[in-house]
Amino acid sequence: MDLLLERPDGAIAGVESKTKATVGPGDFAGLAGLRELIGKRFRAGALLYTGDQVLPCGKNLRAVPIEMLWSA
Repeated sequence: MDLLLERPDGAIAGVESKTKATVGPGDFAGLAGLRELIGKRFRAGALLYTGDQVLPCGKNLRAVPIEMLWSA
């Protein structure tokens, strides 16, 4: 896990980054583990990667192109 974000109400989101253009289920192990560990407090998990598509990868988990951080 590279970054945990927590709101004042206790909701948590996790962010992880990978330096590869394709991702698979194993790449989400950390985010999925966090989701299971904290239960209802988990709101979202984002895996930043060098690909070009937003990909749903399970309940509240998404692979997001890192380039989207700099696009309008």
